Amino acid sequence: MVGARTGPPLPETPLDDPIYVTRPFLPPLAEFVPMLERIWERRVLTNSGPFHQELEARLASFLDAPHVSLTTNGMLALSVALEAAGLEGEVVTTPYSFVATTHSVLLEKLTPVFADVAPHDLNIDPAAIEAAITPRTTAILGVHCYGNPCDVVAIEAIAARHGLTVIYDAAHAFGVRLHGRGVFAHGDYSCVSFHATKAFNTFEGGAVTTGTAAAKLAVDGRKNFGIVDEVRIPTVGTNAKMSEMNAAMGLLQLDHFGHVRRERARVDALYRAGLADVAGIAPLAVPLGVEPNHSYFPVLVGDGFPRSRDGLYEHLKTQGIYSRRYFFPLLSSLPMYRDTPSADPANLPVAGDAAARVLCLPIYPDLADPQVERIVAAIRAA
Repeated sequence: MVGARTGPPLPETPLDDPIYVTRPFLPPLAEFVPMLERIWERRVLTNSGPFHQELEARLASFLDAPHVSLTTNGMLALSVALEAAGLEGEVVTTPYSFVATTHSVLLEKLTPVFADVAPHDLNIDPAAIEAAITPRTTAILGVHCYGNPCDVVAIEAIAARHGLTVIYDAAHAFGVRLHGRGVFAHGDYSCVSFHATKAFNTFEGGAVTTGTAAAKLAVDGRKNFGIVDEVRIPTVGTNAKMSEMNAAMGLLQLDHFGHVRRERARVDALYRAGLADVAGIAPLAVPLGVEPNHSYFPVLVGDGFPRSRDGLYEHLKTQGIYSRRYFFPLLSSLPMYRDTPSADPANLPVAGDAAARVLCLPIYPDLADPQVERIVAAIRAA
C-alpha cells in the first residue's frame, strides 16, 4: 500500500511526546564500532586517510559526480568552491535559502546580488538571473531548494552566454536525480551538506563536486591550507578537511541511504494523502522527472486556511509539534544585505510571499505513522 513502511521496526515512542522537525538517522552502533577499531589500529585520523578516500570514490559514483572533495561542513564546501573558482565582483543568487549560502559569498569578499525565485519550485528564476547580470557578474549561485533541482538547462545556457561560473548549493539534494541523472553532474561546482539534520549525514560534514580534475585539485589545495606538497604552498587556503571518523560514518550511511529515502517517502505520502482536502494548505509539488530524497515537507499556508502561517506554527507548538519556517526571514532582509539595491522587497515578490507562507512539517525516517496522523489531525483541527 502507498505509504507502507519498510525496514527494521521503529523505536517505541509515546504518541504524546514532542515531535521535532527532524531527527538524525543513525546506523546501528554495532556496525560503527569495527570501523572505529580500524581507525584506532591505523592511527590515521585525518589528511585524506583510507576511509576518506573510499568515501570520495563511492560518492562520485553514487552522485554521478566526476570528482568529489570531502569537507568539514557544507558552508566550508561553499567557501572553498568560491575560492577555487577564482571569482571577483558579483554573484547572482537567491534570497530564499539558509544563511550559509550568502554568508559564504560575503566572507569571500564577493557581492551577492539577489534574484527572485520561481513560484512553482521556489528555486532561483532564470529570467530574474538574466535581469540581474551586470558587467561585474562572474558567477551564478543557485540553490536546489528542498532538494528540488534548479532549472539547470536554462541556468547553464545563461552562464554560457555571459561567460559565468555556475555553482550549486546542493545542501538539500543528496541523492536527487533529474531525468535519471544525478543533480551533481551539473554545474562547475556543487556543494552539499552532511549536517546531522540532512537526509544523509556524517554527524557533520560536506563535499564539493567538480567537473574536472583541475578543479578538484584547486579545491583540495584550498581545503588544506593551500598546500600542494611538503614544500609548495602556492595559494592561501583554510582547514576544511573531513576526519576519518566522519568519513567512516559516511560509508555506513551510504549503505543505509536506500532505507532512509524509502522511509522519508512513506512520511511524504502520508502527509499528501492526509492534507489533500485541507483548504489553504498546499504541499510543494515534486517536479516531473525528479527522483527526490524527501529532505523536507514544505507547505504553503494560503488564504483558504483559517489561520496565518505564524498562527498555525504557534498552534502546532501548543500540541507539542515543532515545525520550522524554512526559509524565514529572507536573506535579503538581514542587516548585512538589506541595504543593497537587489534586496529591495519590490525586486523579490515571489520570495517574499513564500517566506511569509511556508511551513516545513516534521519528516524523518523513524517518524511513525501514528505520529504523522497526529500532525495531520492537529492541522485539520486548526
